[in-house]
Amino acid sequence: MKNITLDITKAAPFLKAGAVEALKPQVKAAQEALENGTCPGNDFLGWLHLPSSISADFIKQLQDCANVLRENCEAIVVAGIGGSYLGARAVIEALSNSFAWLVGDKSNPTILFAGNNIGEDYLSELTDYLKDKKFGVINISKSGTTTETALTFRLLKKQCEEQRGKEEAKKVIVAVTDAKKGAARTCADKEGYTSFIIPDNVGGRFSVLTPVGLLPIACAGFDIAKLVEGAQSMEKACGKDVPFDENIAAQYAAVRNALYAEAGKKIEIMVNYQPKLHFMSEWWKQLFGESEGKDGKGIFPASCDFTTDLHSMGQWIQEGERTIYETVISVEKPNRTMLFPNDEENLDGLNFLAGKRVDDVNKMAELGTRLAHVDGGVPNIRVSMPELNEYYLGQLIYFFELGCGISGNVLGVNPFNQPGVEAYKKNMFALLDKPGYEAESKAIKARIASEK
Repeated sequence: MKNITLDITKAAPFLKAGAVEALKPQVKAAQEALENGTCPGNDFLGWLHLPSSISADFIKQLQDCANVLRENCEAIVVAGIGGSYLGARAVIEALSNSFAWLVGDKSNPTILFAGNNIGEDYLSELTDYLKDKKFGVINISKSGTTTETALTFRLLKKQCEEQRGKEEAKKVIVAVTDAKKGAARTCADKEGYTSFIIPDNVGGRFSVLTPVGLLPIACAGFDIAKLVEGAQSMEKACGKDVPFDENIAAQYAAVRNALYAEAGKKIEIMVNYQPKLHFMSEWWKQLFGESEGKDGKGIFPASCDFTTDLHSMGQWIQEGERTIYETVISVEKPNRTMLFPNDEENLDGLNFLAGKRVDDVNKMAELGTRLAHVDGGVPNIRVSMPELNEYYLGQLIYFFELGCGISGNVLGVNPFNQPGVEAYKKNMFALLDKPGYEAESKAIKARIASEK
C-alpha cells in the first residue's frame, strides 16, 4: 500500500533558506515530549498510540453493535457536538454517495447528526422527519450535560420510546460516554443501554478512532478495520525514530510554525478539490483551532472548497492581505470515471476538452490555481491521497493529529486543553438562571442593564 505524501516545495521559498531545517531540534524535542509524557496536557495523550492499541476483538464489538442498529433502524441519529460528531461526519461524508439522502439506498440506514446546535427549527424538522421512521440514537457525551446534546437526547429518547416502546428503544439507543461518571453514564446504566467508553486520556477532537467516531462510521456501512489499519500505518511512518526528512507529520509541524513565526502567515486555509472532503476540513478546523488558539497565539484555521470557492473567495486569496497560506488535500485517483462530453454546436467552446476525464480537468484547475496563488504570494502545502477510501482517511486523520500535537508543543501552548470553551457557557448559564449560577446571573444582568 502507498502512503499519503506531503509536498512543501511551494512553501519553503517564502522562508529564509534553511528555516524549516532549523526547526528540526525543536520538532524532535516536541515529539519526544509527547512520547515521554513531559509536555503540557500530558494527561491527554491517549490518542498518540491509540491506533496500535485497537484490537480486532474491539472492532468486532463495535461492528456487532453497529449491525444491531443497522438491522433495526431506517435512520440513526448521532447526538454530539464538536469532537463528538465532526470526525465521524468527516469520514462518513467523504465515503458516502454525495446524494445518498436522495438515492434511498435501503441497504444502509440514513445517518443524521444532531445535538450540535440549539436551532429550534432544526430540531423540530428533525423530529418531524423521524415520526414515521424506525430510528435509533447514538448519544455521545462524556458528561451528558452539554446543553446542545442533552436537549437533543431528551427529545429523541422520548420520541423513540413513544414510537417503538421502551423495551424496543433500549435495543437502538447506545451511549458513548465516560466509564463511571456523568449524567449519560447514569442514564445508560439505569436504562440498560449498550454503552462504549470514551477514554479519559483522549480529548474530543482526537477521538475519531475511539467509539466516538468508529461506531457511527460502522453504522454507515464503512470498514472501520481499514480505517484503523490506515491510522496504524501512519503511526509507524511518523514514529519518533523516523528521520525528519521521512516524517511528514514532523515536516508539516515545522513548516507551519516557520510560516507563522518568520513569514507572518497567521491564517491557514484548508483546501480541497473534492466536495466530499468538506467536513474533513471542519474536523481539521476544530483540531487545530482548539489545540493552538490560546495564550494569544495560534494560526487561524479556515477552509475553502475549490473550485467552488474560487468564485467567491478566490479574489481575496489572490490579492488580499498576505497573511495566509494554503494546505491542499489532493486525491490522486477518483473512485468513478466520467468523460467530458462532445457537443456538436459547441456553443460554450468546450469541445477541446471532449473525451477527457472530468478529473483531468479538475487536476489542471488545481495545478493552475496552485501556480497562480504561489505567484500571488500565498505559500502552498500539498497533502496527496492516493484514493479516497477508509485506509487513506485513517492515514490522514493520524497525520493531522500527530502534526497538531507536535506543532502545538513547538508553538509553546498546551495543545490538549480548551479553557476558552467554558467562557460562553458560563455566560449562557448565568443568563438562563441555571441553579448554582446565581452570583453570575446577577452580575451579567447588571452589566447588560448598564450597557443599554
